[in-house]
Amino acid sequence: MSLSSEQLNQYEQDGFLCPVDVFGDFEAARLRRELEGLEARASAVQDNAAALRNNSHWVAPWFDDLIRDPNIINPIASILGPNLLVLSVDLFIKEPQEPKFISWHQDLHYWGLDSEDEVTAWLALTPATLKSGCMRYLPGSHKTIVEHQDTFAAENMLTRGQEVTVEVDESEAVAAELQPGQMSLHHGRLFHASAANESCDRRIGIAIRYISPSVGLANNGVKLGASLVHGEDTYGHFDLVRPPTRDFDPISMKNWKRLRGIQEEILFAGVNREAS
Repeated sequence: MSLSSEQLNQYEQDGFLCPVDVFGDFEAARLRRELEGLEARASAVQDNAAALRNNSHWVAPWFDDLIRDPNIINPIASILGPNLLVLSVDLFIKEPQEPKFISWHQDLHYWGLDSEDEVTAWLALTPATLKSGCMRYLPGSHKTIVEHQDTFAAENMLTRGQEVTVEVDESEAVAAELQPGQMSLHHGRLFHASAANESCDRRIGIAIRYISPSVGLANNGVKLGASLVHGEDTYGHFDLVRPPTRDFDPISMKNWKRLRGIQEEILFAGVNREAS
């Protein structure tokens, strides 16, 4: 279902929309079972387990199907238009009583894009509550750009432990609580963070980053990988990845390693990773 004019206005004003209903309870429970089955099968091979956490849509048909689901695509198309690429997919899982957290940050600060035509769909497959460490958003913060600093904190789930260098008034933050099968949508410049999972269940979230094909790269060089999931791409800014035909097949995994390496070069630009 497409977003209403009221929802679009709220997204433009606040930089996020939450909650958005995607799947019913039965379907959400089925998706959790299937995902955890995929996790179990991938766990025996280190590269497969890594690929499941980052850009799994390049190596697992289950994820490729998910990012094309009309229940997710239609709300995104209301914001970005009918032509859509998926830039990346990340699986954010916090185990019960796990201290992992995400610091306040803006996604687009590190992605090397020349435009802000991006929307992240954050889909919950288990309850995302304050107790389980749901996302928190700072309304309106997508209208500004701030500097970040790297912490590389051990329990920070972000690549560089990055965080904004300005003081965030926690009292103004909004908890994006979700039930299984619901998603939130947020702008790539929105300040967002999440605390540790103090609940007795896993907090499973899937972040899908959608962009318009008109988005380009701010730096010249090798193309980033992306998946065309709706409409057409007449720009050719990205290396379009073919959908996988079976889980973790050697050709898909080889391509995943190559494209993930390019992503990491951009994400870690300016950092001595050996020293960190």
